[in-house]
Amino acid sequence: MPSRRRAALILASLTLLALLSFALALTVGSYRVAPAEALAVLFGGTGGGADVVLQLRLPRALAGFACGGLLALAGALMQVLLRNPLAEPYVLGISGGAGVGAMFAILIGLPTLGIDGLAFAGALGAMLLVFGLAHGDGSWTQTRLLLTGVIVAAGCGALVALMLAVADDHKLRGMLFWLMGDLAQTSSPWPPLLALLVALAAAMPFARELNLLARGLMQARALGVAVNRLRYVVYLLASLATAASVTTAGSIGFVGLIVPHLVRFATGNDQRLLLPASVLAGGSLLVLADTAARTVIAPQQLPVGVLTALIGVPVFLFLLSRQPR
Repeated sequence: MPSRRRAALILASLTLLALLSFALALTVGSYRVAPAEALAVLFGGTGGGADVVLQLRLPRALAGFACGGLLALAGALMQVLLRNPLAEPYVLGISGGAGVGAMFAILIGLPTLGIDGLAFAGALGAMLLVFGLAHGDGSWTQTRLLLTGVIVAAGCGALVALMLAVADDHKLRGMLFWLMGDLAQTSSPWPPLLALLVALAAAMPFARELNLLARGLMQARALGVAVNRLRYVVYLLASLATAASVTTAGSIGFVGLIVPHLVRFATGNDQRLLLPASVLAGGSLLVLADTAARTVIAPQQLPVGVLTALIGVPVFLFLLSRQPR
């Protein structure tokens, strides 16, 4: 692991980045709030921007940070589990399952709570389906899990396309925004925040074993790691983290793929530092992207998933170009 001083410096820098992202989220928008006024409101003050800060921007920023952190954590775990640098949270079809549930809820006219409930149910259903099919006779491999996830995701995509084709015109905009990722309809930031704290707290005790797993299955087993148990735990944590994020904000791509790579450049591959650093970086990135999404063409808002993709594609190509041949 990097020296404690260097690790503390990295985490402190990312914490400062997170605070700056929140400062921008609370002050920037179609209605500008002065930084001093936003700070006063947070400590109980009143003013013209109090309702904007407390009722709209702060819950949205908290939800964005939680969802970004969940996706980055899930991406880091998936890349270790599958030993594949291209692995990301949505590769196991969980986003597709949540999409099927959410699209069906919107199609039949359920309120926001019903959409969230069916999205989470769809994500869990896809998780169980992928795990059941990949597990088979009990001898599952990374390749089998990956291929099963891709097939389930393709099937879910077909169901989503079918529902989009038969949906009424006035429902299509909401459905498309959900599929592209949207924090505007977030009802409460506390469920994803709680999920983030639980997922990170559950993952950290396995960080040393994850370091050994990253070296290879045979080496991990030789060094005493219960590989099968560890893989089940990692799969469950990554799946539930993805489900919690997708339920809250819809499908937001590239955060779980790009952020662990960027953090790995700064921290190395030690999971004891990589996991919390990925949470801070992923949360900050999504808060900044969401702030841009609601200000670029204000008062209209863009789906935040569009901006993360526009950011993620060139960043990933840049990272790919720097890899040794």
